[in-house]
Amino acid sequence: MAKSVISNRPMGFVRNTLDPFLFCVHHLDLYPEGNERQGPNEPLVGRHIGSDFDEANDWKMYHGRTVPGFPAHPHRGFETITVVLDGLVDHFDSGGSTGRYGFGDVQWMTAGSGLQHSEMFPLVNQDKPNRLDLFQIWINLPAKDKMTEPGYEMIWAHEVPHIQLDGGDVRIISGSWNGHVAPSAPDASWANNPENEVALYILTVKAGGSVELPTTSSEANRMMYHIDGGSATVESNELKPTYGMELRANLPTVIHANEEDVRVLILQGKPIAEPVSKHGPFVMNTVEEIYQAFSDYRRTEFGGWPWGPSDIVHPREQGRFAKMSDGREIVPPN
Repeated sequence: MAKSVISNRPMGFVRNTLDPFLFCVHHLDLYPEGNERQGPNEPLVGRHIGSDFDEANDWKMYHGRTVPGFPAHPHRGFETITVVLDGLVDHFDSGGSTGRYGFGDVQWMTAGSGLQHSEMFPLVNQDKPNRLDLFQIWINLPAKDKMTEPGYEMIWAHEVPHIQLDGGDVRIISGSWNGHVAPSAPDASWANNPENEVALYILTVKAGGSVELPTTSSEANRMMYHIDGGSATVESNELKPTYGMELRANLPTVIHANEEDVRVLILQGKPIAEPVSKHGPFVMNTVEEIYQAFSDYRRTEFGGWPWGPSDIVHPREQGRFAKMSDGREIVPPN
């Protein structure tokens, strides 16, 4: 009988991905209380400020110098999907959009022809710790859509299907799960067409429980990553912390949590199956297109940066909201 597990191997902070996905990380940072500037109210001595990625620490500044996060930087040719389960992210971009989101919200940003954006993690709580639990995933754009107009869409927490299962629960960020369907991806996205079978699930399996994944066609790639908790068993394979499995999407896959709850991330989709040329923040089809992206960015700065500081954040008291480039302001329900 054919097995669903193709491989099971350890992975680093940046997980290995399969077409159409390009990049996948999970940030779990146990930030302390915030200071007056919404940075950590603890000394930064001994950290590599400007590039603080030491996994031995409970929290990291990343590229931030005052507030943790990622100051203004450019992208072209793909999309970012940012899922914030705990904590907050402040977004600003060169198209004039901005917002603050978190606590179950999802931002789906289409870099398209080119966009600068910043992603800072404001530590708004001064009287208690500021936990951050965040996934960032990059999904490629096909050649015909790489130069589409940049923009972003918000999927607020109440819009994300969060389904209780016999053996656990699942958040459906993209795609469908046994009849439960996530909000549509942006129009230019590979994930917008259901025929591409793109799915993004965050699944928790309770200790001693089991969950079976929905099947799809054999053409779809599927990866499953251990995120936190104990180990899980799939067929005769043990999914341990830091490990990831490549799975056959068309075969039944049952995930059994052993002695502790386990949380996994599942990325699935039919491959775009086009050449990929990438360098830093740009993902195109040819090296020549990468050179052109750098040239265009040096010339135009993708519209420039209208916000002043590259690490700007909103005031501490600002709630969750999104202001779009056309001036519309969207606020989720309380």
